Amino acid sequence: MPYWDNARFACIVLVVLGHAIQRLTYDSDIAYALYLLVYAFHMPAFAIISGYFSKSDPPSRRQMARIITDILVPYIVFELLWWVTKSVVEGDVEPNLTQPSWTLWFLLALGIFRLVLPYLALLRWPLAWTVVISVGAGYLPNVDSTFSLSRTLGFLPFFALGWWLRERDVVDRLRLLERKAWWARVAAVAVFALAAWAAWGGLAGWHEMDMRNWLFYDQDYAALIGEAPWWAGGVRLALMAVAVVLCAAFFVLVPRGRFAFTPLGTYTMYVYLLHSFVLYPLRESGVLRGLDPTWLWLPVMCALSVAIAVLLASRPVRWLFRPLIEPRSRWLFADPGVLPRAGASDPTGSRRPPSTARHRP
Repeated sequence: MPYWDNARFACIVLVVLGHAIQRLTYDSDIAYALYLLVYAFHMPAFAIISGYFSKSDPPSRRQMARIITDILVPYIVFELLWWVTKSVVEGDVEPNLTQPSWTLWFLLALGIFRLVLPYLALLRWPLAWTVVISVGAGYLPNVDSTFSLSRTLGFLPFFALGWWLRERDVVDRLRLLERKAWWARVAAVAVFALAAWAAWGGLAGWHEMDMRNWLFYDQDYAALIGEAPWWAGGVRLALMAVAVVLCAAFFVLVPRGRFAFTPLGTYTMYVYLLHSFVLYPLRESGVLRGLDPTWLWLPVMCALSVAIAVLLASRPVRWLFRPLIEPRSRWLFADPGVLPRAGASDPTGSRRPPSTARHRP
């Protein structure tokens, strides 16, 4: 269905955009407001999509093999690449697979999401339990970035929400993907306008409470505010509610038809894993600091983000980097028959059409 590929591509563009403008936020309030708006919902939306295409049945041997081939092996490969990169640029850096580098946390989160989903599905009120887990994890200082556990637990409710929507057939029963009423699109635009106004109008407060780090879901409350008062979990709960509303508005605005960029939505993992290497020189060299005027450079960075996403999802780039992102892992398995025979899938949920799928023996 083109809709979901469009949504995936829009999400990955937002991921690139958020990372591309990060350095601009130190010198520009407008960039910081846009950064907060993007981070308020783009990873929750990605988690919802991933959950929507996940199954809660006990995994088959082939599905278990996919976690290894599509998530664990690329994670190790790119962690090693980041170790080499940072060693060359920053000096002596010890490799540490327990601390995901930059964007790689989401790979581990996807693997953990899929491992725990069959157990969550056994519970009554699974969504409520994931909210309790997410909010409660913030009170525990030992739940940190090791194996991306803090972010995994933080974003778990959004993944579970996506699964719940599919499990309860909510999208089809309410015909949410059919032609949308004009008022729904107007309401969605109004939601984003209100969120943008809040991001811009409350900048002083957002700076004071270090809102960007709240949106990362990767630190406990004491690290964010110096202590962990009883009401700290309410802040995360409020941010989760805001994220759900913004995600709903986002999904309303995603077009349903097929466009030139639609096929690129099935290759989001190429963009996700590679774009950080493209942006790393720009971020570390300092060329993105002090760019003025903002009204010129911020749109330039937005356009560059789209261009990077399109380029990294293109056929030549996929051909070149497929051995790293989709390594042939037959040698790992005692029974190579557990490997899928065709139709490779993106870990975020998309399944490639047979005409473009790479055959795996």
